Amino acid sequence: MSREYLEVETPLLSPDLIPESAIEIFKTEKFDFLGRSADRYLVPSPEVWMKKLLSQGSPSLFQISKCFRNSEQSGRLHSNEFSMLEWYAIDRDYRDNIGLTEELFHALAPLASEEMRSYFTEPFLLISMEEAFMKWAGFSLEERGSIEGLQRELSSREIPYDGDDDEEVLFNRAFLTLVEPSLPEDRTVVLTDYPAFVPTLSRRKEGTLWCERWEMYIAGMEVANCYTEETVKSRISEYFALEGKAKESARVPHGIDSRYGDYFHKDYPAVSGNAIGLDRLIMALSGADSIKDVLLFSDGKR
Repeated sequence: MSREYLEVETPLLSPDLIPESAIEIFKTEKFDFLGRSADRYLVPSPEVWMKKLLSQGSPSLFQISKCFRNSEQSGRLHSNEFSMLEWYAIDRDYRDNIGLTEELFHALAPLASEEMRSYFTEPFLLISMEEAFMKWAGFSLEERGSIEGLQRELSSREIPYDGDDDEEVLFNRAFLTLVEPSLPEDRTVVLTDYPAFVPTLSRRKEGTLWCERWEMYIAGMEVANCYTEETVKSRISEYFALEGKAKESARVPHGIDSRYGDYFHKDYPAVSGNAIGLDRLIMALSGADSIKDVLLFSDGKR
């Protein structure tokens, strides 16, 4: 599939990162010839660099990059070091990116094992987050998406929570307990329109509870995360301030570029980004049960 996207290769070490309170990172030091040191961080995603390229007039672009996330739970789906396919499509939104991803899957279908081929040939099953909660959690996020509403729903199902938990934490408890385990596993599922109270750099759907975001699941395994990217400077700066404050209590705090919002000037393009965990995609293609089955060395072990 050729779309004339520019392939780029951006640094794995960065002096600062986009703050994401849910992600822990790796830190190292850079020394100059005089022995002076400066903090550097292994990127959890190439996003921090790719958006800078877009601000400088880059066309639609993609890369396959190594990414690093600390404190990942051990298991069949996680590795601290992994590969990511990430692209940014100019003048596209998150709905357009569903079609682009389907085209990619159709191109990959001949590489899929027989048991997995249907996940790459059949149309994706699109389910909104509201529909998913109505069907599998038994309540409406539109009606119960407040702290009090979510607390009542969790209490009625004897799902534990802390009295200080905010909407994001309560939502995640309900989603991970009631919804995600119930998603269909017989075809590729795209779960759309996440609640805007979960902090991300995705564009909000004005006048609604939702933002323009989707995640993809193959046989119950999360594989991709896509946004219509937020490009309003004030909202990006607000996100950096709030998430940056939360990162102060992280196990490994990191540097944050307080001027990052300045990249989002009046000529910054409308864009949609999609990030696909490449190791998990290879798992899906091959039918492997564990990420260890598709890595030559899992977490640096021989």
